[in-house]
Formats: sequence, structure tokens, C-alpha cells
Amino acid sequence: MEASLKSTPHSVKRWQLNGTDFALQRVSKLRSETRFSSWTPLNNKQHNLQLFEERVNLVLHWFDLWTDMQRKHLLHSLLTRCTKYQLKYCRDLLIETVPVTRVDLTAVLPRFLSLYIMSYLSPLDLSRAAQVSWTWRVLAEQDCLWEGRCIRRGWFLPYTPGEKEFGAWKNHYVTCVATLDLLTPREATELYGTLNQNPTEEEEERKKERGIRQKIRYKLQQERSEATRTRRAWGSHAKPEGASAEGTVSGVTFSSWPSLSWPPRMVGSSLSLDKRQSINATQSPGRDQTSSVCSERAHKARGTLSSFIHRPALSHTPSPRHHTSSALLMLISNRIPAYELVLSGVKPGVIVVLYDHRGTLSALLTQVERVTSGQPVQRLGLLAPGGTEEINLLHGIGLSERTLLTPDHRAFWEKVCGLVAATQEGGGIDIFCSLAASASGMGLIRTLSTLTGLEVRAPAGLATGSFQNILSEWSGDDVHTRLWYQEQASPALQYVCDSVLQGWCRQAQWMEEALEELRSSLQPQLQQASLQARGRALGYFLWEEICLDKLLVSKELSEALTEGLTALTIQEEIRPLEFLSNFLTRWSKKKEGEESDRETKKAEEDLSLAHLSLHTSLSPMPELPQTALDWRGAVARELHHSECLYLGRLNAIMKVYQKPLTAALNSNRAILSFIDIQIIFSPVTAIQHLNRVFEADLQTRLQQWGAEQCIGDVFVKFCSKLRVYTNYLNNYITALCTTDKCREAKPAFRAFLKMADRTLATHMLSLQELLLCPVWRIQEYATLLQALRLHTHSGHPDFTHLCSALNTMLQFMQFIQKLKRNSEQDKLIEETQRMIRGCPSLSEGNRQLVTTQDVVLLRSPDEQIPEPLRIYEQVSDVGLFLFNDALVLTRRNVHHTPFTLSQQSTHTFLASVALPSLTVKEIIHSRYVRHAFVLEGPHRSWVCATEQGEERQHFLSVLRSAINSALMGHQ
Repeated sequence: MEASLKSTPHSVKRWQLNGTDFALQRVSKLRSETRFSSWTPLNNKQHNLQLFEERVNLVLHWFDLWTDMQRKHLLHSLLTRCTKYQLKYCRDLLIETVPVTRVDLTAVLPRFLSLYIMSYLSPLDLSRAAQVSWTWRVLAEQDCLWEGRCIRRGWFLPYTPGEKEFGAWKNHYVTCVATLDLLTPREATELYGTLNQNPTEEEEERKKERGIRQKIRYKLQQERSEATRTRRAWGSHAKPEGASAEGTVSGVTFSSWPSLSWPPRMVGSSLSLDKRQSINATQSPGRDQTSSVCSERAHKARGTLSSFIHRPALSHTPSPRHHTSSALLMLISNRIPAYELVLSGVKPGVIVVLYDHRGTLSALLTQVERVTSGQPVQRLGLLAPGGTEEINLLHGIGLSERTLLTPDHRAFWEKVCGLVAATQEGGGIDIFCSLAASASGMGLIRTLSTLTGLEVRAPAGLATGSFQNILSEWSGDDVHTRLWYQEQASPALQYVCDSVLQGWCRQAQWMEEALEELRSSLQPQLQQASLQARGRALGYFLWEEICLDKLLVSKELSEALTEGLTALTIQEEIRPLEFLSNFLTRWSKKKEGEESDRETKKAEEDLSLAHLSLHTSLSPMPELPQTALDWRGAVARELHHSECLYLGRLNAIMKVYQKPLTAALNSNRAILSFIDIQIIFSPVTAIQHLNRVFEADLQTRLQQWGAEQCIGDVFVKFCSKLRVYTNYLNNYITALCTTDKCREAKPAFRAFLKMADRTLATHMLSLQELLLCPVWRIQEYATLLQALRLHTHSGHPDFTHLCSALNTMLQFMQFIQKLKRNSEQDKLIEETQRMIRGCPSLSEGNRQLVTTQDVVLLRSPDEQIPEPLRIYEQVSDVGLFLFNDALVLTRRNVHHTPFTLSQQSTHTFLASVALPSLTVKEIIHSRYVRHAFVLEGPHRSWVCATEQGEERQHFLSVLRSAINSALMGHQ
């Protein structure tokens, strides 16, 4: 191009060479190809297009040099020469470039319509509207809006406003509101005489009764607090002789556990009871009938409560069904597998908070406070992913004994537990992770209990399987607690129904695989559809059927109608109107009777409680037959039982799959080749042989089980041969890929799997699920080893071997987690590569996808305006894909499927920026833009905004941490 420019004169210079030899030659050459103009070739399209582009560039160059007036004159001249079709095209282009959004209604609507809209606003809203602009202030302070409000309250102007006076009625309204006279109770008494009245004898008696009831409640609370201080230690189902103040569990002593002694006998209740009886005996004659009724009911109550005298736990163990704050609060992380099933089985009276695992502690605290509205709850349940030593409360925020005392965790738990009832009233924390199976987990429980002052319970981890340890023994289970929870074997059943919880514990992993793909594809549509359906149904029912805008009733009438309609649906009466009238009549009489009997019932309850405390304090405490629980033996038996089940699944792989495939190969009717069979089943054979020896050693030790029996050396021997499991895990992905490839390519193998999968011989599992059993078994080994070490004191000969085996198993679990993370990241990178069109290769080095975020790309028409006053317009939808070393921006397009409500998003590659060269700046909220931020690269910047503030806060925090990590790695 440069050579051609040098060899031939510029187009502008060519036009200035008229009369020269060059011009004569050019004219003679193009004379036969032109018409009307020697510089517009019509027959040669290439020369025509080239000359048109040169002229357009020249005009644009001149346009850039002209003034604003000259440009407007040119545009006017061009538009007057255009046809209607061309003018429509210009109009559409202008609307697309400069969209008309956020129009001021006062500038578009007539004045009387603007005033009519503002007439529906309250005085406070009108004052706020006056701060928008001068136009809004003039409208919001019109006398027609404020005159009626003042006259309805009897506030009249003391003068006639002038013709040009502005805002007189508003100023008068503000003055009257600011000078309202409020009477104190003493001033109201002086005017109306309602405070200093002579009290009657009945009121004096009521005051005396209230004082006596307060004394009884105070003494009962003291006795209960003394009883709860002597709670039995966890796991001690027996009361050994010579038990000291410290709780001992299978040789391990915890000095922080309370004493095992029974509570001291209650004294002082008889004094309160005698005073109460003496006062009842000296009542006025007008209340003899009421006192006789009270005495009869109290006698019946004493006869009923006397049957519970032989249950010592009733005197000091609080019942969760008898507290004022009966609601339970349950926090569920969305990282829990198949959490939808848990939500479906939550019991009535349980407040559920499903929180985002990617959030922060402050966001979780705000969500809890908003749900509870400051009201106390009975107990707090936490269902989050975790193990035996820590809880993965949030992404990157683990709760362990080491991190609990950090300022963030400490402030969070102190504020959250401030909403839970005290321990004396049955309050506490239930953690659905097997923390009680390890020493560090028990340390976390003790530290959390000391920090919050509440009882903390967690599963002991004595059951194997997917989340089945939740249904096992808990750290708060003892003989006395089970007297109250005979129908509930686990504290978790206070929150979730038994059938739902058991099904979820056994099948959570399988259901998560089915729900994961469903969530990713349908979650946005389901959320939007559910909100729209609920809103439309409720709105139609209230406004079309009930006519709520015309129905003005009191609160009592609405409650009565609600109860009557509920009873009508249960009874299924033939005459509904007659039934409803009779129900409302009975309801009104019942309300009148309740008000008169309220004081009497309170007196009866206090008298019953006093009698119960007196009886329990004077009656002897019978000793319950108790036996000590061998915790090490229970763990060992569970280990052997689960090992037999595990071997059964390994045998199913060999018997149902390997043997028939090998037999078909030997009979020249091969379903799979020899190499494929070796790849899939050869590592399983080595694992089966190793675990058979391990199970035989365990059975030999259990046959001779005793207090000093050791099984740690068996585990050490097993851990020394974990190379077999290492080979299996390294070959696991290859085996799955081989299985899938053969299933797709070989119809005979596909038919074989269809016949063999999920039968009784395979324990209702498929081949892929059976191949996953060794991975699950490693986790079970670690949990059982932690429980064994916890219940083995340091002087036991088996303690050293257990510690060594546990350390080896934990290191092997870390190796499994690393393989799992690598596999997930590779899969995520592949899915992202397929999702983004025109994207360069993402599989480079150790690149990992951190998070994604959908935002809106904004643009300001004038960058010279200050930021608080700058207006932004939406350009397009953008997707942000954050990797550990770069940020990829894509143009996001949403396509709706015809005749359905579903939609699909497609991404087109837009740009990519390396994190070390990327800077982030937040944009302050204004009336024109919210939740916006600026991404500045080395050559370009983007202004983006999210729909919600929480999304922006989360994405920017993750982005800043990724940038810092990239800078540190770059250095």
C-alpha cells in the first residue's frame, strides 16, 4: 500500500492536477467508461467502489475539521435530500444508538397528570420527591396537594395566601406537625383523672398473687439451673462407682465435662407453697367459688404429676417441648448434596436458612437476623460439608479449633448464639458433622461451648456410609436425655422427618449426581417461574376472589374467619354457612371465657410446678440400672461389619462382571478384549486380595476382644500396602473412560451392562458405582480410626499404632482430594471451552476456573461529566469468566425457545486480560447507576454492573484475591 502511494499521486492531489499531462491521460483512459462525470466510472464496479470509498474518507476527514454549526448544516442538507425510507433508517439507527430510557414523567406527562400521580404519595414521600429536581419540587409543593391534608386534620391557614405565594399550605403542615402537643401520663391524669384511683381489694389480692408467683418462678429457675450444671457426661450410659467430678469415657478423661452427681434436693419450695396456701385460705367471700374450683383443678394436677415422681430426670432435664421459644433454626449450605430433599422433609416449627456457600460470614449473619427478626430460637442446627476435624462453613472459610478464636469467627458465633435460648432453657447447637469422632473435633466442640455458653452436640461417627453417621450416637446422648427423646433416636430428627432423613443419608451421593445437571440447566428458569406463579396466584386470589381492597375487617374477625374456614375444610360439612355461624358463636364465647380464666390458669400452673418441685425434693432418687459402654469395642465391631459389606461389593464386581466377561473371552465369544478387561478389573483384584487379609485379621482380634486388645498394628500392616489403592486411583479415570468407550462402541457389552447393573447380586448398584466404592471406603477408614484414637488413652499399647495409621490415612485422603480437584477442574475447563464460541485454547498450564458472573456492559455518552452525575446506558449483556491467571469477557446472548418458557444463553469471545495487568475500581452508587464497577486493562476499560449488590461484592472480592495471587506468583 505504501509503495502504491509513493508511485501514484494522492487522490486529493490528482483532483488538483487538472490541465496537466496526468489528468489528460487519465481522462482519455476513462472517457469510454464514464457518464456525466469524468470521475465516476459506472461500468467498472471495482473502480467505482474504490473511488466511492476515497470520497467518503475525504468527506469524513473534512467533517472532522468542521465546526459544530457546519456539521449541523451538512446533516440538515443531507436529511432534506433523503427519501422516507432513508429517513426511517436514520430514525431506527438513532434509537438503537441513543435509546430513550429513564424519561422524566414530569417532562412528558401533562401537569395535571403529574399532580394526580403525586396526590397518592404520603407527606414523607412528597418531601423526598421534592429533592429530585427543581421541577419535581415545584410540583410537590403545590397547594392542591397539601391543602386537603391540612383541612382533614383541622389545620387552617390564619391568613389568605397571595396570588404569587408558593408553598404556603406545605409550610403550614410542617409547622403544625412540628408543634403537636403530646400529653405525658401525669398530664393526662390531671386533665382526665384516670391515674390516681383508689385500688380495690380485688386488685390488692391480685398484686399479692403476682408477687408470690414471681417468687416461685425465681426459685424454680434457681433449682433448674443447679440441675443443669450437673449434666451427665457424653457417652456415659453407666454411672460407675466412685465417679469423680470429671467425666471419664473409655479411659479418656475430659476435665471440662460436668459432674456425674445428681442435683441437690430442692429446698424452699415448701415455704412458697405454704405462703400460697395461707393466702388462698384468707381470700374474700366473693371468690370462694373460684378458689374451690382452683383447689379442685390443682388437686387433679397434683394427682397427675405424682405419676412422674419415679423419673429423676424430669426434675432437672429440660424438655424442649415445654419452653417458651419452641422454634428451631437450621442453617443448610447449598454445597450439601441433594439439599432439596432435606428441605422437603423439614418439620413444622423449624426455621430454615438455605445460604450460599460462596458468601461471607457477615452476609450469613444478616440472613439469619432477617429470618429470625430478633426472636430467640430453641436450638441451632448446622448442616454444612465437613469432616471429623473441621467444618467447611463457607468457601475458603473453615471452622476448626484453630480458626474458631479468630475475630471474624468469634464475632459471628457470639452474635448468632445470642439468638439461641440459654442452656437452662434447653438451648444449644447441633452440628451435623462427625466432630465427636476425633480429638480435634472434640476440642472444637469444647471451645465452641465455652465461647457461646451453650451445649454443643455432634455425631460420634460410629456408622459408615454416605452421611449415615448423622443417625448414629451423638455427643449429647445419655440416659436422661433419652427419657425425653424416646421416640427420636437422633437429635437430627428434631429438624427433619425420619423417613426423609434416612433416605437422604443413604442416597445423597447418587441423588446429587442427578440433581447437579438439573440445577445447572433449570435453576434460573425455576426461580423466575416460581416467583411469577406465586405472585400471580396470590394476587388473583386476593384481588379477584376476596376483593381485599374492599374488605376492611379487624384482626380478631380475620382470625376467627381463618379458624372457621380451616375447621370447615376438615369437617366437610354439607351445610357450610350454618356450620360457620355456629363456629363463630362458639369462638366468641370461648374468647370471653378465656379472658376471665386466664389469671386462674396461671395460678394453677404455678401451684402444680411448686408441688412437683416439692415432691421431687423430698422423694428419694432411685438408681437406674446402667451398664458401661465399650466404645472401642463398638468401633471395632462397626469396622468389621462395614468391612464385610465392602468385601461383598468387591466380590460382586468380580463375580457378576469379570468372570462372565473372561469366560466369554475364553469361549471365543468375546464381549470385551483381554486388554480392556485388564484395564477395568485388574486393580480391583489386587484390592480384593488385600482386604480379605485385612478382614481375616480383624475377625481374629474380635474373637479375642478385651480391654487391652490391639487392632492398630493390623491397620499399620494394611497402610503399608496402600500402594495397591494408589495404583487403583491412578487407573480409575482410565477405567471409567474405557468402560464408557466400550459401552458406546460394542452393543454386546451395552446389553451385558443392562442385564447386570442394579440387580440383587450387585447390591442395586451399577458397575461405575461399584468402582467408586474404594474411594468411599478410605473416608470410612479415616473416620473409624479417629473414633478409635479418641477412645484410646495415651497409655494404651494400641495408641501409637493408631496414631501412625491415622496419619497415613489422612495423607492418603489428601491425595484423593487432589485427584478429585484436578479431575473437576479439567472437566470444567472443557465445558467452558465448548460454551464460549471463538475462544482460544484454555487448557494451558495449571489454569483453573475460579468463578463466573453475568453482568451488563455500560457506556457513558459523555465522559467529562463528574461520576456522581454521569448517566450510563446499557450496551449489551456480558459474561465474565475468571481464571486463576486471566479474565475472559464474552458477549452473552439469551435465546428463548418458541412455545416454551425455557431459555438458553450463548457466549461469544470478546476479550481476555491477564490478571497482573488488570485493575478494578468500584463506582459509587448514584441515582443513575447501581452495583457498577470498572475493569481497566492495559489498552481498554469496561464499565460493568450486576443485578444485585451481593453479586458485585462476591465477584469483586474473589477477583481481587485472584489478582493478588497472580501478582505474587508473577514475582
